[in-house]
Amino acid sequence: MEIFELAAELGKKLKEDARIKRLDAAREAYEADEKIVNLSMEYAVQQQALQAEAVKEDKDESLIESLNARVEEIYNEIVSLPAYLELEAAQNEVNDLMSSVNNTINAQMMGEEQSGCTHNCATCGGCH
Repeated sequence: MEIFELAAELGKKLKEDARIKRLDAAREAYEADEKIVNLSMEYAVQQQALQAEAVKEDKDESLIESLNARVEEIYNEIVSLPAYLELEAAQNEVNDLMSSVNNTINAQMMGEEQSGCTHNCATCGGCH
């Protein structure tokens, strides 16, 4: 098999992994969450207003402070919502998976065996 055929096969296998499926579901839930959609739109509007005010020659520092506070408030609200937290956790899990896959590939390419097994596969580059 050629390299790209092997990569395509690996991609298909990864798509079947529960961690990838969890990420897909979390992304769909995040994008469908009405509160997140509304907060994201408001966040964008507030950011635009902040940027517009920041480039003015005669800036209203009080308005900038107020806009900054609202942007931070919206951000904090978004990142505390269950759909965001699930998406973040799922993404971290997939990042760990992909790091392990990459470490395994690198170890095979470089001929380096992995040592210091922690018996926690999330920390492993692939020993077997």
